[in-house]
Amino acid sequence: MSGGEVAGILVAVFWAILVSFLAVALARLAQTLKATTKLVADVTDQAVPLLADASTAVRSAQTQIERVDAIASDVQEVTSNASALSTTVASTFGGPLVKVAAFGYGVRRALVGRRDDAPAKAPRRTVIVGRTVPAGRRKRK
Repeated sequence: MSGGEVAGILVAVFWAILVSFLAVALARLAQTLKATTKLVADVTDQAVPLLADASTAVRSAQTQIERVDAIASDVQEVTSNASALSTTVASTFGGPLVKVAAFGYGVRRALVGRRDDAPAKAPRRTVIVGRTVPAGRRKRK
């Protein structure tokens, strides 16, 4: 055997080893791709029902939001109607009730002042700039 033949055998052995390593690497890569494909298929099988459930939940939430919006608008309308009603009642009955109360107070004061058995009231004093002025001096002015 000459040196060229030995070198050819060595190159052939290295090529065989290299091809064996590449074949093992490709076989493992094929297994990894099969496992990945199976995993993606499983995730897809589980994700589709979850997405359908999520879609149903979103539709239900949208329906509830629409109901709450309708209730809120009704409450706002009732509030404005109650405000208008209270304003109307206050303007309709407020003035006359105040007048009736004032008239009743005046009548009561007039009746109390006409009683003969009622004791005479003490004269009122007026305070002017920090001092008291007797009622007699007030009448002279």
